[in-house]
Amino acid sequence: MNLLWPPLLWPLLLGLLEPGRPTTGPGARLRRDAGGRGGVYEHLGGAPRRRKLYCATKYHLQLHPSGRVNGSLENSAYSILEITAVEVGVVAIKGLFSGRYLAMNKRGRLYASEHYNAECEFLERIHELGYNTYASRLYRTGPSGPGMQWQPGAQRPWYVSVNGKGRPRRGFKTRRTQKSSLFLPRVLGHKDHEMVRLLQSSQPRAPRDSAQPQRRRKKQSPEGHRTVAPASAPATLGTQLVTGGRA
Repeated sequence: MNLLWPPLLWPLLLGLLEPGRPTTGPGARLRRDAGGRGGVYEHLGGAPRRRKLYCATKYHLQLHPSGRVNGSLENSAYSILEITAVEVGVVAIKGLFSGRYLAMNKRGRLYASEHYNAECEFLERIHELGYNTYASRLYRTGPSGPGMQWQPGAQRPWYVSVNGKGRPRRGFKTRRTQKSSLFLPRVLGHKDHEMVRLLQSSQPRAPRDSAQPQRRRKKQSPEGHRTVAPASAPATLGTQLVTGGRA
């Protein structure tokens, strides 16, 4: 029986020593997307994600064209956001309909910036409860007072937060364990996709449709002739009237 042990142990030893062999076990971290559960994001460094940030206080974060930031209980177009990874774990959040970026100033106030700057960068982290937190990359609370020395981890981040009334909280008053600082990125629904489609299709066509008919009427009307074709008549009928008058 002792002679059979070495041949049985050789495959196990080779499997452990083989380079490039995938390791599995409780230490391996699971991957997930923005709406799932797990440990690490697969989207970091990828294309922008269109999401709606649903706060644990039951409000959707929305960015207004005026620069105001608040929460909405209803289905609002200003709550449709584009989340872009600037670096690994650092994102920029832009309102699709407002065209402004979510930002936090040095006083901890949230606002919608017209231009991208350093105040528009946020650290995106996964909370234990499955929600996400977004902390300002630029501002945080450090140790203060006489004789205080800086220690790793002593600084407290300023989080994006929406209270129970839909109003943004100032960053230095927030904690990562508060419900107002927890957000769930939601995939857009059917109505949201319809609003995006209308936005993309209506904006470029509006100026061209209103200007072209007036230019055509001016070119087709002969000088010194007061006969005007009806507005509903096609262009071919107007040309026939003009050629008939000349003959």
